[in-house]
Amino acid sequence: MAAVGGAAVCCVLVGTVLAGYLRGVPVFDAFTKGAMEGMKGCVKLMPTLLGLIVAVTMLRASGFFTALGALFAPLTETLRLEPDLLPLMFLRPFSGSGSVSYVTELFRAHGADSEAARMAAVLASSTETTFYAVAVYFSAGGYRSLRYTVPAALCGDCCAAVLSVLSVRLFF
Repeated sequence: MAAVGGAAVCCVLVGTVLAGYLRGVPVFDAFTKGAMEGMKGCVKLMPTLLGLIVAVTMLRASGFFTALGALFAPLTETLRLEPDLLPLMFLRPFSGSGSVSYVTELFRAHGADSEAARMAAVLASSTETTFYAVAVYFSAGGYRSLRYTVPAALCGDCCAAVLSVLSVRLFF
């Protein structure tokens, strides 16, 4: 399977270079110009991403997400939901890598084939790192007003969390 993917990527690269060459585009110059613009964009995004990474790391290390999960413990008991899923629901909109490491911890704690692990896997793959995406795209575009973006995205994350739990209960 990996060989097919590698061959596809190779074909796309060769096809792109060949199409540019046939149209008279200076392919290498266009590549270096695009790479330079990409580097400028990365440098422009760096302070926003660094601030977001530091904030998420501090919140996770301080136990904030765990305390937030404990606050909602009565709700999880009523819904018969694994309490260990709540920190993931709160962490996922902030950090993709943090939520992946948390899912890995859930796999170790509950077993990879448990209901909690299945819910965590579906939840992590069906929600977005909302604040990371907003920081990257709005910063890159130079937008100052988020308007309805964050509330709409968080509403989508909430719907995905509910549907993740329901789908695992329904199909497994």
